[in-house]
Amino acid sequence: MNTIGSAVVLEDRSRGVEVVAKATRRRYTAEYKFKILREADACREPGEIGALLRREGLYTSHLSQWRKQRGEGKLFEKKRGPAPKEKNPLAAKVAALEKETRRLKARAERAEALVDLQKKVSEILGIELNRNGEKD
Repeated sequence: MNTIGSAVVLEDRSRGVEVVAKATRRRYTAEYKFKILREADACREPGEIGALLRREGLYTSHLSQWRKQRGEGKLFEKKRGPAPKEKNPLAAKVAALEKETRRLKARAERAEALVDLQKKVSEILGIELNRNGEKD
């Protein structure tokens, strides 16, 4: 017997099988549940359902719960996890427009900085600049 972290590992050296002490929850797909229910419904002889359950490693409570789900139409429903969010059809367009707006703002800031630089250079050199709409 070896201890790895908090899990106890039992080794069967004769078969090379390693058993971890911590169990994991079994999860069954809807297709598997439906297949087992069909097999259980097909059983006619006494003891056939028990043999089926032993072969699959299931309990009678699984069958009863799955039959109830099948009767309510909930066998193929997906229950767990967050519901998928619907994509807004305009989200991509909004993102593209926001990107374009940022690009244009940066361009306008650069242009204003160049105009300010030209004003300072003209003041230093004593050159008079024309205002918008004025001609020489």
